[in-house]
Amino acid sequence: MTADLAERVRDVLDVDAETFEAQARADAEVVKEGLRDGAFDNHQAIVGFEYEFYAVADGRWRADDEAYALSRVPRRLLELIGFEKELGLHNAEMPTSPQPLSAYGLRAQESEVKARLAAALDCARSEGMRLVSDALWTIPPAGETARDYLSNSIEVDGVRLATNMSDAVRYHAMANGPNAPDSMAVEAPHVSFSAPTVMPESLITSIQPHYQVPQAADLPTYFRYALRVAGPLLALGANSPFFPPDLYDPGATPEEILADGWDENRIAVFESVLNTEDSEKVRFPHDVETVEEAVDRVARDPSVVPMSVGRGDRYDDRFATLRRKHGTFWRWVRPVFDGPTRSEANARIEFRPIAAQPTVRDSIAFQAAFAGLMESLPRRAHPVEALSWETARENFYAAAREGLDADLTWVTNAGETTTNARELFDDLLAHAADGLESAGCSEDEAAYYVDPLRRRAETATTPAAWKRSEVRQRLDGGESFAEAVTGMQRTYVDRQKETLLEGCFTDWL
Repeated sequence: MTADLAERVRDVLDVDAETFEAQARADAEVVKEGLRDGAFDNHQAIVGFEYEFYAVADGRWRADDEAYALSRVPRRLLELIGFEKELGLHNAEMPTSPQPLSAYGLRAQESEVKARLAAALDCARSEGMRLVSDALWTIPPAGETARDYLSNSIEVDGVRLATNMSDAVRYHAMANGPNAPDSMAVEAPHVSFSAPTVMPESLITSIQPHYQVPQAADLPTYFRYALRVAGPLLALGANSPFFPPDLYDPGATPEEILADGWDENRIAVFESVLNTEDSEKVRFPHDVETVEEAVDRVARDPSVVPMSVGRGDRYDDRFATLRRKHGTFWRWVRPVFDGPTRSEANARIEFRPIAAQPTVRDSIAFQAAFAGLMESLPRRAHPVEALSWETARENFYAAAREGLDADLTWVTNAGETTTNARELFDDLLAHAADGLESAGCSEDEAAYYVDPLRRRAETATTPAAWKRSEVRQRLDGGESFAEAVTGMQRTYVDRQKETLLEGCFTDWL
């Protein structure tokens, strides 16, 4: 198996980069021609969702010190539950079927997630595992350290392979190409850790709402608004204030970690592991002026690993190399162009700042709120569109650092600039609800989707804040930092067991 994987990695590394780039540019022209012909236009907005999980040990025969330790997911189990593999062997991803943005479509999204997840939890239980919806795991596999789990690798005929990584060739190839750095590091307050592969990125998991725009030419307007709401929504969703304790610097005190640590370390992990001095692949993107410019950005983006691409009978196989290149276009908000047939071709926005959340209802709340904002803000020409890009970017990273404690700048519907958190979130969430109602939801249905986020804003409590409070209480009770983080994490999973499918994070408060 390892020899075969190493051979496939070598095959990838033999792909001529100039030929790959030339084909990507040619594919971009195919997409732009399709845009001019209306191939990517649709009669209404469509929503989709990607939901990532990690697995933990959970079974009667597990020792107490193994409870909720990270667990590798058997590949046969992934096939059985219909989930997709992600970077680490502990990861699993569930994509949903796209649905029209309407009361029925959102209900279908939530029902599909619950139905598939319930079946997956049953299958995982028989394997002594549980799938967890969380932003950053903190308990390593039993008998291992996080440092070892993330850095272990072997060399096969000159090819470096991460021991605990899925057999995704492009990820393994990233550590073996001619431009690969000597190591890939996590850089966060009081955390200094590097590995010879991209495995440190498998610390994190996310949810990714998709919004398919009705008219492709309007994508720049939607994209501009998406960048302005990114910071506030990130603040509401913060859920990763702690790393596995053994990754912290030996001299760091609990007080320093609590004082200096980010509320959403997932942002820091993704950027520090995958960015290099020559290429910032993961970043807050700039506005785009035209939809054609969005296509060209993907085509011009530096390639991490050029890969040969087969051409099939799908519509988007006509630009398969561009689609392949898009797979490493790691912007926090990114445009996507694809579709298996011409009638299903679409231009959409993938919204990637939000971490995996404590419950399904919380996760769907972010999907619905983002979709509602994309419906309402452009239709009402909301003046936050005029907020400068620099300020939107500052909001984003301030939210990652401080969650709801961040000083965020917003422009209200009345055109007034404010830094008042209550005014900001009242306006933001009112427009999210307005957009859902305009898409066909009743007032009660819109409130059902938006209220979990409104409650967070009113109580100034995010999952990250809950985790900080749990760790603080345990430290005050005399536990060590490692014991406090591990105890918090086990409590998180226990609470999630009770609420994942039919509850809400606000039930924890």
